[in-house]
Amino acid sequence: MVNEAIRYLENAKEILKTAPIDDNTYMDIKPVQEACGTAYLAILKAIDEYLIKHGVDTKELPQSVDGYRNMIKKYLSIHNGKLIKEFDKLYKLLHIAGYYRGLLGDTRVVKDAFIATREFIDKINL
Repeated sequence: MVNEAIRYLENAKEILKTAPIDDNTYMDIKPVQEACGTAYLAILKAIDEYLIKHGVDTKELPQSVDGYRNMIKKYLSIHNGKLIKEFDKLYKLLHIAGYYRGLLGDTRVVKDAFIATREFIDKINL
């Protein structure tokens, strides 16, 4: 649900506000990890809603990152061939580096990732 996707992204921003900052660096990585995970979920929610709107049964929604890649190729790349690259970039940035590994401490990097997330959601919502 695209509105649901935006809600998740807004929740991610609220979580991020709880992280103390010093010199453009997050001093507590836990809320950053949580925010990045929530922002990544916003992307998945947007894709799910698009797929449902275009006839994919909820039981057939992707269950893995590879499943999402396949669905993007099948249903979304027709409209924008760059979406799979953007999805992969955001997957690595938000899910792997931000959430899983906890590597994103620079406030500018996280802000840019959230902007790219919103742009990705907006492209799907066209």
